[in-house]
Amino acid sequence: MSDWIKSKQHNMLILAMLIALIAIPNVAGAAPLIPIPNINVGIEQANSPQDVALSLQVLLMLTVLSLAPSILIMMTSFTRIIVVLSFLRSALGTQNMPPNQVLVGLALFLTFYTMSPYIDQVNKNAFQPMMAGTMDQQTALTEAMKPMREFMFKQTRENDIALFVNLSEMPRPNTPEDVPSSVLIPAFIISELKTAFQIGFLIYIPFIVIDMVVASTLMAMGMMMVPPVMISLPFKVLLFILVDGWHLIIRSLVSSFG
Repeated sequence: MSDWIKSKQHNMLILAMLIALIAIPNVAGAAPLIPIPNINVGIEQANSPQDVALSLQVLLMLTVLSLAPSILIMMTSFTRIIVVLSFLRSALGTQNMPPNQVLVGLALFLTFYTMSPYIDQVNKNAFQPMMAGTMDQQTALTEAMKPMREFMFKQTRENDIALFVNLSEMPRPNTPEDVPSSVLIPAFIISELKTAFQIGFLIYIPFIVIDMVVASTLMAMGMMMVPPVMISLPFKVLLFILVDGWHLIIRSLVSSFG
């Protein structure tokens, strides 16, 4: 009986699909459908140097867009913020709480907040003049790098810059302007990682104390089969709430950029 019902339902589904297919042309005849655009992407021979330059500009733009997340990570405060937030979640032991999307979103907004003075300088000194036609692209790129280099120099340690200067075997720079961006950017990244790990270590200390106290208590009570993490997690969350942990972490992070 059940097989017969399933067979009837299957036949009715097929019949409904056939009716829909037959009715579609009639509906289309009554009301014309929105035309679907035809997009063609082709490769043709360049007939002038201007065509070659335009093609290279399009290729460069696509490359920059594809590398935009990496540029965001390499030249802004995003690296330090996301590493510290990851240390915080690991110290709390809350597994995937907050989720990765929340941590990345918070890190992005904090990055925009800390970088807003430098972004305003880039917009005022480079982007707007280029859009107005009073500055060419090369000059605009040079002007846009000045605020970013100023930010990176403030956050980069001298020994990190010296490391990459020695690795590149270039002459010792006399002024910050003599340091190329290819040396400054990796030095800035490892400086950010070191600072983030230092902050992460300080975050771990109070939570490690709670884990040790809970583990010692359970061992003294003879409850060695109970995972200490399961018992210490509520206490760590309670401590984090009582001290207003998010306020302290965010204030410390923003203040660390001066």
